[in-house]
Amino acid sequence: MTPIHQIFPVADAGPLTTEAIERLYAYPDDATTVCVNFVASADGAVEVDGLSAGLSTPPDKVVLHLGTDLADVVLVAAGTAAAERFTGVRPNARMADRRRRFGLAEVPTTAVVTATGRSLDPCAPVLTDTLVPTIVLTCASAPEDLRVKWADAGAEVVLVGDEAVDLGAAVDELARRGLRRINCMGGPALFGSLAEAGLVDELRLTVAPFLVSGDADRISRGAGMDPARLRLVSVVTGDDTLMLRYRVGESPGT
Repeated sequence: MTPIHQIFPVADAGPLTTEAIERLYAYPDDATTVCVNFVASADGAVEVDGLSAGLSTPPDKVVLHLGTDLADVVLVAAGTAAAERFTGVRPNARMADRRRRFGLAEVPTTAVVTATGRSLDPCAPVLTDTLVPTIVLTCASAPEDLRVKWADAGAEVVLVGDEAVDLGAAVDELARRGLRRINCMGGPALFGSLAEAGLVDELRLTVAPFLVSGDADRISRGAGMDPARLRLVSVVTGDDTLMLRYRVGESPGT
């Protein structure tokens, strides 16, 4: 593993152990928690040639894996799932060991958010290439024939809203199923909507050591909101990469 050092709130004396990084990125046990993960270049781009993979570094991958390894559910927008060719989560030895030690189910569930259904092909691997059924969080206005096809593909289709997806109801529905450790993998529109609804608890942002320029998207997109106060929780670094954790809606000292 690429050496990773903690530089905030206290600088570590040496590289963090695997166990120390796990403790740093573990989800709370006593609350429903929505963590949003993004990688962005130093000049703010979230993609290279339409994909986030071009920005990722070995330390970013360590943090990215932790988000999924320790989650109950991976939450993703249908468009992002399609662009990034998401499948259901498939555990390897690392994940299996972590989940056993943390007392988690063998495989985290995947939940896909779509209002119109346009980006969610019934043959998409996020529905068909899974070990546990994917949950599709959609609304009553999504075409009924599509909802039937998603179910036929093996997904569990859950209506949370009429004309639009009610994200508060979606989070409540996941929590009702015991899926309280929620790892959101984007994209920007879903992050923006979650933030505007006051549903994001933690932002896990990797600042990658690249300049991209161009017209790439930013990590959050939406109607806009009053700025939400963030509290810096931790900063770790390795391979010229910064991995920051922010709690959302907390003033210093809370």
